[in-house]
Formats: sequence, C-alpha cells, structure tokens
Amino acid sequence: MNDSELLAHELAHEQAHVDAVYARLDEATRSARDAAQTGRQIFQSDRQTWMREEDGTALFERDAFTFQAAKRLAVLDAEHEGLVFGRLDLEEPEEREVRYIGRIGVRDEDYEPLVIDWRARAAEPFYRATPQQPMDVVRRRVLRCRNDQVVGIEDDLLDAESNTDDLPIIGEGALMASLSRSRGTRMKDIVATIQAEQDLAIRADHAGVTIISGGPGTGKTVVALHRAAYLLYSNRRRFERGGILVVGPGPVFMNYIERVLPSLGEDSVVLRAIGQVAGDVLGGLSAEQVDDAGTAAVKGSLRMVGLLKNLVNLPLVDPGSDGLSLVVTVKGNVLKLNDAQLSRIRSGVLSHQRVNLARESAEKALVNALATQVPEDADVDPDAVPELITDSAAYRDFVDAWWPPLSAPDVLRRLGDPRVTAKVADGILDADEQALLAASYAEGHDWTVADMALLDELVSVLGPEPIEDHGPNLFIEGGENVSEFVTTADRLRRTIENDLTDDRHETYAHVLVDESQDITPMQWRMLRRRGSQASWTIVGDIAQSSWPDLDEVGRAVRDLVGTAPHREFRLSVNYRSPAEVFDLASKVVQVSYPRADLPRAVRSTGFDPELLETSSSALVSDLVRIVDRLTDAVGGTVGIIAPPSRLDALKRLLPPRLGTRMNTANLDRVLFVTPLEAKGLEYDAVVVVAPDEIVAESPGGVRVLYVALTRPTQRLVTLDVDGPGAWRPAP
Repeated sequence: MNDSELLAHELAHEQAHVDAVYARLDEATRSARDAAQTGRQIFQSDRQTWMREEDGTALFERDAFTFQAAKRLAVLDAEHEGLVFGRLDLEEPEEREVRYIGRIGVRDEDYEPLVIDWRARAAEPFYRATPQQPMDVVRRRVLRCRNDQVVGIEDDLLDAESNTDDLPIIGEGALMASLSRSRGTRMKDIVATIQAEQDLAIRADHAGVTIISGGPGTGKTVVALHRAAYLLYSNRRRFERGGILVVGPGPVFMNYIERVLPSLGEDSVVLRAIGQVAGDVLGGLSAEQVDDAGTAAVKGSLRMVGLLKNLVNLPLVDPGSDGLSLVVTVKGNVLKLNDAQLSRIRSGVLSHQRVNLARESAEKALVNALATQVPEDADVDPDAVPELITDSAAYRDFVDAWWPPLSAPDVLRRLGDPRVTAKVADGILDADEQALLAASYAEGHDWTVADMALLDELVSVLGPEPIEDHGPNLFIEGGENVSEFVTTADRLRRTIENDLTDDRHETYAHVLVDESQDITPMQWRMLRRRGSQASWTIVGDIAQSSWPDLDEVGRAVRDLVGTAPHREFRLSVNYRSPAEVFDLASKVVQVSYPRADLPRAVRSTGFDPELLETSSSALVSDLVRIVDRLTDAVGGTVGIIAPPSRLDALKRLLPPRLGTRMNTANLDRVLFVTPLEAKGLEYDAVVVVAPDEIVAESPGGVRVLYVALTRPTQRLVTLDVDGPGAWRPAP
C-alpha cells in the first residue's frame, strides 16, 4: 500500500467513527428537542391548575426541566464544527485501547464513550504524553475535520517499542502542521494541539491566584481561555452560577478571541475590554479612546486615589474671596458657620460615610452646630430651633448647593477647570502633570479608557445616587398623598439600596486578566471590586508592558495575590514567531529591558526580516507596493502596525490605492492597528511603520515596539521614515 492509499484507508477508517458519533449526536438532539417540547406541553396543561391552586412548585419544576433541555439542545447544535479532533491508541495489559477526544463527551446507547471531553481526566494523556513519558500512549492522532468530514490526519509516535502491530504514522506532526497554516481574523482554539506545559496551566487548581507568564508567541492568551473552559467543566456549579469575567486590553483584541470559548462549548463567560469593565456602575458607559503617554501615566497612577478623594471633598459652592459661609436667622438671632467650621463638618461626616449616603448626617451636623449658637435667653422654644433652621430658605438653598447628589461623570469633569485641578492636586502632581490632567477634561474631550477606572473609583467613593422621587401617582389624582400606595416593601427596598456599601458593582467567581502587564494600578483597583471573593488567572509578560513604572505593576499584582494560595506557570516555547523574526525582536528589547523572558522559537521560515526605509512623501506609495507583495507571498492576514499619529491617515489613504491593485478578498486580509491594539494578535505578515515614532508615542517605549515586532508568523517588514531608525540593534 503506497502513501496515498494508506492515507485514504486511514481517512475512511476515522470517517466511519466520526459518522457514528454524529449519528448518535443527531439522536441526542432529537431527544433534547422532544424533552423541550414535552416541557412546553406540560407548562401549558398545568398553567390553569397552577393559577387555580396558587401553587407555583409544579410550574417551577416544569420551567427548570424545559430550560435544561433547551440549554443542552443549544450545546448540541453548536458542536457540529470539528467535534472529534483526536485519538489515542494506548497499550493496555490485555488489549489495545482506543480513545477518541472531542469538544464535548458523547456516549452510545450503552453509555460507553464514543468521544471523551477534552477536559476530562481520561483525556490528559492526549496533552501530557511525550516520547520520554508516553503514559501508555503508543500513537497520538489529530483529526482535522471540516464540519463532519475528516480531511486530514497528523500522527505522533510516542512509544515505538510498543508499536508491535505497526500502527501507521501519517503526517509531519500536528503541532508543526498547525503552525504553518495561515492566520485569519479570529483566534482559533488550540484544543487539538495543546502542549504539556500549557496543559499544566490549563488544569491548575482554581483556588487563589494562577499566574501564567511567558514571552511572545507562547500561547498565553489561548491557554487562559482554555483554562476558563476547563474551570467551567470541572466546577460548573460554582463558576456558572458565580460567573467568569475575562478582561482584555481592547475591543480589537476581544473581537479576535470572541469565538474561542464558544468553539469549546462554553458561552457563559463574560468578555470585557478593560474600557468596558466599569459599565455595570456607569449605565453601560465604555471607552475605546486612549490618552497620550504622559496623560495616561498620570491617570493610571495610585496618586489619583488621594486626588479623587480631595475632589469629592471639595464643595461645588464657590467660596468667594471671603471663603464659604452659611448664615441663618432664627427669631432675630443670626447664626453663622464659617469656611473652617463647614470644612470640619464635611470632613468629619465623610470620614465614615460616602457622599451620596451622608446628606442626612451632614444636615444633622449643620443644624446641631447652628442650634448651639442660639442664646439661652432667646425668646424661642429650644425644641423648635432645628425646624426653624431647616425651614429657612437660606439654609435649604445652601445645603442643596453644598451637598447635592453627585454622579461620577459630573465630578470627574470638574478637573477640566485648572483651578479645581490645582487645588485638589496640590502636593500630589507637579505643575506639568496638573496641566495634562486638566487639558484631558477640557470641553469636547471624550472619555478615555483610563477614565473608566477613575469613574469607577468615584462611584465607590460617592456611593449610589439617591433614588429620585418620581412625583405623583399616575393613576389616581392626588395619589401622592395616599400612604397606602407606598408599601413597606417599597420603603425597605429604598433603605437597602441607599445603604449598600458595594452598590451596583457586578462580582464574579473567577476573574481572568489577559495582557495584565498593561493594567494600571488604578485599573487593578477597578478589577478587584469585581472579584473581591474570586479566584484569579493573571496572564502577561512584563517585557511587553506599556506602563512606564514596571515596579508599580509588579506591586499591584503582589498586592492582589496577598496571602492567597497561588501558583505560577512559565510558558517557554514561542510557537508564533519564526526564529529569524524573534532573533531581531529579542535584540531590540534586551537593550532597554535586559531581564526580558525570551522563549525559544521552534521553527524557521528561511525569510529574514526586511529593514526598509522611505520618505514621508513616498510612504503611502511604498506601503502599497510592500503590502501588494506580501499578500501574494502569504495566504492569510497582513497587519500594518503604525504609531497612533499616523494610523488614521494610513487607514484612509491606503485602501483606495490597494483596491486598484488587488481584489476585495485580498483587501479584506489587510488590517490596520496601533501597537497597543496589536497586543495578543497575530498575522501571517506584518509591516511595522515608523518604529522610532512607535517608541516615542508609547509610555512603554521600546517594549511596545517589541510587541509589534513579534506579531508575524511568517514575514516581517519594518519601514523607517526619513532615515534609518535609532531602534535598530547594532550589527
């Protein structure tokens, strides 16, 4: 039997098993649909009985039954894309055992496994076995499927001595075959090619904090996503009920990874870009825009905690040249509180209560301070003094201005006034930093990603805004005066809502933070509010950090870990970057960060990086020729990574010129991103435009250029503008 005949024979053999799996899956799908239909019928027949007997137990049980059937049906419908991807041939004492591995488990009528879920313990040898430690595995086979058709086979022989029946070995090995395939616009799961060191991180215990580190191309992101799927499988009740939050650097990244978990049969995980995390307390508000490097460094610093507290404590009332004062007349007696007295009252109240929950306490303190000024011989009943004070128009107008309900956006916008910024930042920021901060909130400026953490901090400091009185009852004239329309439950609800200490922050059972090296100290505070009782997975590489103070980043992670149980995993192999590309990138980053964790690149393409130059006037035309050449050379995506100052112009000018030279399909393969947006992404070929400007425009400097240089899987081109770049390593 020649090679082509052997391949055809093996494909037909595996297809027979896959056909049996799908036949069983179709049967299970019909069963789930029947169960859902039965649930609906029971619901309809029991509805009248339930309403007549006023007993919801039966209806609840029917609803739960129907929900579970429908949920299982959704999973079954979703798993027709490459359901079976692996096979193990194991050497057992009595006879050879065959195990098929897939995205979900499927059993036959006798409850024997047709497919084992990749997360099950029985599937571990598929990922852990090596020629040195075969774990009884003779042959590991990866099936490449398109829908329900087996289109390719890649084998690894792990125990040649045990291959007594001469199992055929086909292909070059699954991992190397997958690495050579073209990249698309969405990340794909690696469930068929997970490596042993990756599998250890995926299956680590959920408790405490799991830290996954490694250089570019080591698969940190996809390992973390597979870990989320594994946690749901191994402890579904805890994590499906409590929720898993996955946080990434931006919308481009989140769009890139959004299909990985659904492809693994999990869709109950919440994915949020860091600029979207605070939406739960800000009415869905989010941000994509980023500040310039200097402003971002100020807003991300822990110094903003003290500054924001000063801002909250600063009354909205203009004190005037003589300072703030409150003057009330009671029966001819002039009662007055000066600026210093008012400041002491405000500080005292805010030392133990938040602003939006403390107005009642503040008013009591004001009234008490004023009432003590009434002379004992005054012609006024002492018991009537508090009411006389609070009925005064001067008092009411002052309190409404001095202690209004505050919203986080309104408070933060006050920093647009340089006088306010100078007052609250005195001793915290220098003059240049104050100017940057005030300018970022000038009229017309949009919210930025860094602002979301500051707004979240303010919500935590301010407390929830008081519930508004919505006015008269809409259905009965004068209903606002009828006490029966305000129930005890209503009053309790309002009391509870106004007394909550963590108000509306959504919390999760597990928080997974990717590209953690870019999370600012203020953003870590925001994330911790979502995971106060959570376990954590933290993924990153300090050498790729865009944050200027690496020690501050390290402290933030150490503070999060604290005394909790934790474990660390280092991924040591770069599967993405060709050795030729990574050799250049390594030399670049080591100049500014000698401690960089440099993984081992495992493959070579034979194509060295092209270090080209152009002029400002010829930039677009030269880029057109380069991109045209690269789209012919590679079968997948071509990424153009440019500094923020140039990206918009290139996105506007390049596509029309490219469109005259290539068809629409090829044009769709060309993607434009900034270096920060490129984090976690990969392309077949990359053009890095103006590397020196990338360094200058990022707070992370050369480390951000390192990110850009390590995105390609095949070809890298750098394009200096107006002369050779200072970034280039010495020969």
